[in-house]
Amino acid sequence: MKYANQTTVSPEKSRGEIEHTLTGYGATGFMYGWHEGKAVIVFEFHQKRMRFTLDLPTEANAAITPQGRRRHGKAAILKAYEQEQRRKWRSLALSIKSKLVAVQDGISTVEYEFMANIILPNGMTVGEWAVPQIDKAYESGNMPPLLPAPGAPRQP
Repeated sequence: MKYANQTTVSPEKSRGEIEHTLTGYGATGFMYGWHEGKAVIVFEFHQKRMRFTLDLPTEANAAITPQGRRRHGKAAILKAYEQEQRRKWRSLALSIKSKLVAVQDGISTVEYEFMANIILPNGMTVGEWAVPQIDKAYESGNMPPLLPAPGAPRQP
C-alpha cells in the first residue's frame, strides 16, 4: 500500500505546509514551480540550496489501475489522477519534514539528510552528479581515483 493513498489534502495545502515547515525550521528562501509534468521546490537552508523535483502523474498513468487494468470513463480517470497528485504532494511534505526533524534532533546533519538534493554551483544536484558515477563504478568494478594521476589536467 502506498503512503497517503486515501488522502484528501489538496496539493496546494501540502505545498503550503512544506513552505510553512521550512520557514519554521529556519529556511531563508523558498520557491515553487512546475513545467512539463514535473513540480520543483527549491529552498535555502543553512546557506545551502536544495531542490526537490516531483514527477507529477498524468491522466494516461491514471487510466491504468495498480493491478494493470484499464479504468473506464473520464470521471474515474480524473478521480485517480487527482488522488495521485494529492498522494505525491503528501509524500514530499512528509519526506522534507522527517529530514528536518532528524537534523533538529541531532540524529543527522543538513548535509547528510539533503545531500542528494543540494544544488551544486553548476546547477546540478549532488544526486544528479553522483548517481551516474556510482553506476559506472558498479558496472566497471573500479573506484574512481582519490587523486588525479600525476600530470593529469586539473578539473575545475
